Amino acid sequence: PEPPEGGWGWVVMLAAMWCNGAVFGIQNSCGVLFVSMLRLFGSSEDKQLVFKTAWVSSLSMGMVFFCSPIVSVFTDLFGCRKVAVIGAAVGLVGLLSSSFVSTIEPLYFTYGIVFACGCSFAYQPSLVILGHYFKKRLGLVNGIVTAGSSLFTVSLPFLLRVLIDSVNLYNTLRVLCILMFVLFLAGFTYKPLVPSTKDTEGGKKGKSKFPPVKKICNFSVFKVLSYRIWAFGIPAALFGYFVPYVHLMNHVKERFGDTVPEEVLLLCLGITSGVGRLVFGRVADYIPGAKKIYLQVASFFFIGLMSMMIPLCNVFGALVAVCLFMGLFDGCFICIMAPIAFELVGAQDVSQAIGFLLGLMSVPMTVGPPIAGLLRDKLGTYDVAFYLAGVPPLIGGAILCFIPWVHERQKLKQRAKHDGETTEKMLENESTLVSDTTEKPVKELDSGL
Repeated sequence: PEPPEGGWGWVVMLAAMWCNGAVFGIQNSCGVLFVSMLRLFGSSEDKQLVFKTAWVSSLSMGMVFFCSPIVSVFTDLFGCRKVAVIGAAVGLVGLLSSSFVSTIEPLYFTYGIVFACGCSFAYQPSLVILGHYFKKRLGLVNGIVTAGSSLFTVSLPFLLRVLIDSVNLYNTLRVLCILMFVLFLAGFTYKPLVPSTKDTEGGKKGKSKFPPVKKICNFSVFKVLSYRIWAFGIPAALFGYFVPYVHLMNHVKERFGDTVPEEVLLLCLGITSGVGRLVFGRVADYIPGAKKIYLQVASFFFIGLMSMMIPLCNVFGALVAVCLFMGLFDGCFICIMAPIAFELVGAQDVSQAIGFLLGLMSVPMTVGPPIAGLLRDKLGTYDVAFYLAGVPPLIGGAILCFIPWVHERQKLKQRAKHDGETTEKMLENESTLVSDTTEKPVKELDSGL
């Protein structure tokens, strides 16, 4: 059915906005949790403390994206509502379990896997369900929804700092469970307007039945060359993307001591990221076709440049300015993911297209922060880690530049092929018509004789 462009869709948009806020607000605030974990579980004798602790946050963010291809399959099979509700429940269990551990190792499972997998199952349906209710306003709505994580990223670091100082890390994690419980309730608002693959298949057969494997795992999106470039170019750009979110707080503490409020940096990232999502989400609606990619190219260029500038900032004010610019272009990159996917593969395959992309993104986002932590343990400073974190976005942005040209060539080939098929059918119809008119007099003559 044609999207209604509103109605119940506004409620769905607010629920999806909460989902983005709860999931990525917690993930992006991991720098505060990271410092607290170092203090709680660390010892002066552990020479790889930063490396081991970084794996908790890094594994969590990586698993959110790693599960995405699987989540796509479940979303297509069972619909957005069931997947989102079950995902939020699993995330709640994982986060609550994390508040009862006594060493760092169990957090790899409870926080890094269970909580993150639940977040992944809750998050991706929030992207897909928006396409059920919006088409013309999809860019704007995606901007508003993804701005939810910015609102939470702005407020959560200060709340977490107050909670950790007053009630310790364990009780802070229990308070965060409230966010996941509200997310569990928000999932019930995802009323589907498009039937799931299982319902469609069951309707055809007259009973509930699972569709063929080819319909469940739709690898046909990789036949689209422009999508293939996009799906491998973006992960190439993300090896250093999550490094500032994990290590920036500790870097500031080491360089400036306790004389500066390091949470202000996450505040700056969150505010301008929200502005970027709203502004660039609306701008994307006016940019035709695959040319939206150029917004992501620009965002990667500036993100890489800002990462390299972090070690050069010897004044806290300069670091604030860097974070303001980084947040702005981070918002640009995130808010146009879904609109670009719709342009490259079409609405029918967009769920699995996004799922495969997020799954490929999981590897660099998981690997980057621990490598940065290892460099810090070996060299005694974060400088080299931040310099290297800025290189992959520049390389990935350069790869993405080719997509609009490739996409246009694909469209021209498809148009030429379609025109050729149309001409061939017209010629066949003409030849059939001519043969019919020549055979008719002969038949009449035979009947007359």
